[in-house]
Amino acid sequence: MFLSVFDIFKIGIGPSSSHTMGPMTGAVRFMDALRELVNASVEDPNLVPLKPARIEVTLHGSLAFTGKGHATDRAVILGLTGLLPDTLDPDDAERLENEVRQSRRISVDGMDDLDFDPATDLVFDYGPALPGHANGLVFKALDAGGALVMTETFYSIGGGFVVTHAELSDSLKGGSPDLQAVKEEQGYPYPFGSAKEMLRMGKESGLRIAEMKRANEIAHSGSEKLSERLDTLCQAMNGCIDRGLQMEGVLPGGLGVKRRARAIHQQLLAERGKNMVQPHAETDWLAVYAMAVNEENAAGGRVVTSPTNGAAGVVPAVMRYYRDHCVGANDEGVIVCLLTAAAIGGLIKHNASISGAEVGCQGEVGSASAMAAAGLCAALGGSNEQIENAAEIALEHHLGMTCDPAGGLVQVPCIERNALGAVKAVSAASLALRGDGSHFMPLDNCIETMRQTGLDMNHKYKETSLGGIAVNFPAC
Repeated sequence: MFLSVFDIFKIGIGPSSSHTMGPMTGAVRFMDALRELVNASVEDPNLVPLKPARIEVTLHGSLAFTGKGHATDRAVILGLTGLLPDTLDPDDAERLENEVRQSRRISVDGMDDLDFDPATDLVFDYGPALPGHANGLVFKALDAGGALVMTETFYSIGGGFVVTHAELSDSLKGGSPDLQAVKEEQGYPYPFGSAKEMLRMGKESGLRIAEMKRANEIAHSGSEKLSERLDTLCQAMNGCIDRGLQMEGVLPGGLGVKRRARAIHQQLLAERGKNMVQPHAETDWLAVYAMAVNEENAAGGRVVTSPTNGAAGVVPAVMRYYRDHCVGANDEGVIVCLLTAAAIGGLIKHNASISGAEVGCQGEVGSASAMAAAGLCAALGGSNEQIENAAEIALEHHLGMTCDPAGGLVQVPCIERNALGAVKAVSAASLALRGDGSHFMPLDNCIETMRQTGLDMNHKYKETSLGGIAVNFPAC
């Protein structure tokens, strides 16, 4: 199994990888396929030219229940116009959305303009979810008479990944759950699909996890731009933290949640060098880095899925903590942290899930904490066995965590939850480094436990905002 570091860590926009980035990408894919179908019908003299006139989109399951709070409607609108999460300017999103809402038209390259009124053509279906996944959306292109020209069902399976119904069916038959991301074993020197295999390959090769991950990346896309692309990810993560530490005000969505990262950061800066600072204040640095990211995410800013938007603060916070606070930290250690975290994230996604709508927040912040713990342990010189132990400790102590965002917004409890996920990650790495790597519960078993727990979890606690904190917060 091979899942690239650039699939686990993707630059995009907030507030949600599964509810914003995935639907936006699905809309782009639908329009590309529609354009190809229309052009083929025009060029073939044996076919009647297809003339789509209108687009309809229906959101199902979690996308319907929490889609408005997660800006899924905006994501679909922007995606239909051809915009992708990694290139969209977040500051321009509202203007572009309003243009479509006012004109009720979609302008696309290579086709005539299409009617699309979000008020009537973008439907939130609050009935049962589609059978394939909790995050489902159906696109339809209709002609002027209302006849169906083309339809496609997509599932947003977490972390910005989106698959068609056919692709998902292939995965259930033993194929790939994402044909663009998960590759077959052939051609990769270390195609570990489990932590057990990862440790075995590391022992046989004498390589650390990050070294094996790097070798797989080079086999996948070559070494020429690998370092540059890894640096770009690190810069995007740090840039998000820096922006979050400077911003003030109230987050959008109606809950009235105030940004706190800047004020906390200012307090921490003022306390530096003072003798009366409590030793546990170091954890506040971790927390503020994570909160800065997730406040940016909640505001629809540019973030890096790590492995999702809802958990985007944990890995960047721990990496920043390592670089700015740990003894002996260096740039190579940052890259080791990133590569190792990606390896663990790939295992979790391959063997369980990183989707809150599928397994609850244990799959998002829990996975992120495991990734960050492994990455920090590696950067601090841990053995492969200690790294696997660190990931297991962090994941084990997020098991059963629900996804129940208040108001369907990625704010409460998500922002603070990232802060605590980062703190747990550092504690897990530290505990693992104090041992020799041997421990009772293997990481593979912990990942399987998370998968089973997610299957058993009531749907109210899987990103529907129908239970938990989402229905037990102040009304005023």
